[in-house]
Amino acid sequence: MTNSTQPSRTTTLKGNPFSLAGPQLRAGDQAPDFTVVDSTLQQIDLKKTGRGVRIFSVLPSLDTPVCDAQTHRFDTEAEKLSDVRIFTISMDLPFAQKRWCGNYGVNRITMLSDHRTGSFGEKYGTLIPDLRIESRAIFVLDPDNKLRHVEYVKEVGDHPNYEAALAAAKAAVEETAISKS
Repeated sequence: MTNSTQPSRTTTLKGNPFSLAGPQLRAGDQAPDFTVVDSTLQQIDLKKTGRGVRIFSVLPSLDTPVCDAQTHRFDTEAEKLSDVRIFTISMDLPFAQKRWCGNYGVNRITMLSDHRTGSFGEKYGTLIPDLRIESRAIFVLDPDNKLRHVEYVKEVGDHPNYEAALAAAKAAVEETAISKS
């Protein structure tokens, strides 16, 4: 739920404003924990996403053109980013996510469903309570769960800045490699 001390945040869908639940996160913030489910209905939290560099690609529904394109784009990029795990998070049921991936040959990213509790949307500020969908957003996390890149797409039907998210992920991978050497 929206904290009463924070100003009301909104997104638009076809130009119509909708309130968002949760905080507005920023690069440098610690990534909040959450609970979602994977395609086998197993609960996944922040810890279970791993300790490496991760991209959380958040979208309203796979069955819409921009969400379809966004998911395909990150699946294609995943092949080039062997040191980055990419997760697509939506309110779609796990069965629908699995069906969609099977129909389109998407297999390099991990699909996570926030349908059960809306936990991710509430913790990351992407939940549109009136529609019970996620607003489009991208989060890049480093191995210490610090947010390296945050983008809330103002109009739900617009594409995110893929290049900025990918550049942030690549920079986090490089910095991690340097710190280990």
